[in-house]
Amino acid sequence: MKSKISQYRNEKHGTVLLLVIIALIILTALGLGILTVAFGVRQRAIAMKNETTAMLAAEAGYEEAIFRMSQQPDMLAALDDPDFASGEIIDIPLHINNLNDSPDNRDIYISGDPAFLQTVAMGESKGNKYPDPILSLFEDGIYFDQPDSKITDELSVQTKVNRFRSNTKAKYKFQPVGNAPVQNPNAAVHLEFFVQNGVGKVRITNNCTVRGFQQSRNSRTWDFEIVPDSGGNSYKRYDIYSYHLMSENADSTGQRKIVNLDDTYVSQSIGGVQSEPGGQIFVDGNVIIGSGEPDLAGIEQDVIKGKMTVVATGNIWVADSITVDDNHDPDGRPSKDNQNVLGLVAQGVVKIIDPGMSDYSYVDDSPVEPSGYDYVPVARVDSGQPVDSHKKHLPDPMIIEAAVTVGGGGWGAENVRRSSYGGRKEQSGIQDNLVLRGTIAEAVRGVVGLVGSDGYIKKYYLDERMLEGILPSDFWLRGKYIPAPAGWADYRL
Repeated sequence: MKSKISQYRNEKHGTVLLLVIIALIILTALGLGILTVAFGVRQRAIAMKNETTAMLAAEAGYEEAIFRMSQQPDMLAALDDPDFASGEIIDIPLHINNLNDSPDNRDIYISGDPAFLQTVAMGESKGNKYPDPILSLFEDGIYFDQPDSKITDELSVQTKVNRFRSNTKAKYKFQPVGNAPVQNPNAAVHLEFFVQNGVGKVRITNNCTVRGFQQSRNSRTWDFEIVPDSGGNSYKRYDIYSYHLMSENADSTGQRKIVNLDDTYVSQSIGGVQSEPGGQIFVDGNVIIGSGEPDLAGIEQDVIKGKMTVVATGNIWVADSITVDDNHDPDGRPSKDNQNVLGLVAQGVVKIIDPGMSDYSYVDDSPVEPSGYDYVPVARVDSGQPVDSHKKHLPDPMIIEAAVTVGGGGWGAENVRRSSYGGRKEQSGIQDNLVLRGTIAEAVRGVVGLVGSDGYIKKYYLDERMLEGILPSDFWLRGKYIPAPAGWADYRL
């Protein structure tokens, strides 16, 4: 009897052992499967982030030559001007859509040896247009036959703008009138960001009037914008910024006010996805960003503390350096833990003003203060001039820390040309330095400087925080397009 019990126990133990082994095999298989899936997801996430990085591109739109060639034969001589030159640093992913020109010319022009430190993607095929001496400049490689960025698609841009319009708080949606009696009036809202006692704030002046200036013919300027509804195939001169006025009663009427940035915060949701809170200001018209009036004691002027997206259906004019508050890395970029960020989205152009416009002799009515209006200084007063002088300059370097999306033209500087009719006013000789830490996506590559003679030398650096969704604009659109914080990325799913 005892031997039968022992035999039964041994058989039972053997059965349990077999079940344990089978269970271990199953669990091992499941574990390997989960690890495989997790690895695949991780690889997919890495691939998507890399793709996002490649598409969050500096100068992500059409080749600069397109607007010179577009029905404007007197501009064809400008085709030989290079896009990048010696001394320029492009430490930001670059993507250039295919120009689809005929005959098929090169879509990027280079003079000397600019530094391309990150991936470059081109819509066109390599052909024989890019020999080894050019290819060797691209340290992280150059990839041809890449799909287009949707920044050149007016409908995609309009969809994005409409979403901001519908999600901004009503009291931070502005439609400026701008009725001051100046030549070429352009209505605008003036935004002056600052930090006071550790709190991010903005002074908003609605219903400003920009005195615009436009050259008499195409051959005298590089200041163009896309004609709406032309599919990016037609371009026109636009009024550049000269100076602007506001009502002398703006403070008492409430047209000029100071608000905390967090008062503008909203969360957006679409397709069941909820964004992090962030500030939004929407202007159905033009925007001027930058201070020039040191009348706010104890502040950090032209500094962003908070998360802010500024959206304009017109142009955005940048009138001084704009930086974000808090920690920066030794190389100058905002640190990974820095939660302050600025996004600029325009259906027109985003341009750095020429501070000399208000004192050039051909602006024959400057500085003028018609009855009932005040001249609003921007930029920085020239040495020896009074505080409210119209004689101004911008700093060198000019520093912009922002993600920039330009749907109606290009990012760049206005009045970039020196000749007898008056050229751009620099601070340091013939060319200043433009430092951008962020991202750029533009429908047309705007003119930033002329090699060795005018405007700016580019120093562009990617702010990788823009890939991480710290603005309310970073969530899925309907379809495959995702706007990163004011920048643009295409996911191919």
